Amino acid sequence: MVRKELLTPGLKVGLLGGSFNPAHEGHLHITRMCLAALELDRVWWLVSPGNPLKPGKGMAPYEDRFASAERMARDPRIAVSGIEKELGTRYTADTLKALTARFADVNFVWLMGADNMLQFPKWRNWRGILETVPVAIYPRPGYTLKARLSPIASMLRDRTLDTTDAALLPLVAPPALAFLSGPESSRSATEIRAAGGWV
Repeated sequence: MVRKELLTPGLKVGLLGGSFNPAHEGHLHITRMCLAALELDRVWWLVSPGNPLKPGKGMAPYEDRFASAERMARDPRIAVSGIEKELGTRYTADTLKALTARFADVNFVWLMGADNMLQFPKWRNWRGILETVPVAIYPRPGYTLKARLSPIASMLRDRTLDTTDAALLPLVAPPALAFLSGPESSRSATEIRAAGGWV
């Protein structure tokens, strides 16, 4: 459930979807980067019940991943949300369609890493995602330049804001894209699990 005070009309809200298997400092780092660059009021961490593009093996139970996100969300502007589980959605396109219908007065932005942008065409109804909300791409080590040169970036060249204008993105009608700049975090959940533990 999303708390009522997080739904004030006109709010600018970033949506960061993920498995959070587990949540880690990298999630916090990119969230704070997005809050600053896009001048967002809130970021919702959407803990996925199950990512269709990730294998189930090695995936911790949903309750553990949600609790991990709650522990890591050390910023009052971050709301950990189980709304995908509540809605029964597994695909981002379906989640965004439901959220924008339910909270029509909120200005949502989808937050996506440069690494995910390269596999974005594999996402179900990716064109529908682009037509539903603006998208901000945050830098990821080894992927940032590739994302800027990707087919999606070329397709949206005329709908891409300059990095210095990224704060306008939440108020721009989709499709709209902005690449963010800032320090890249190499922290990953895969690395944490490989090291034998959770935070």
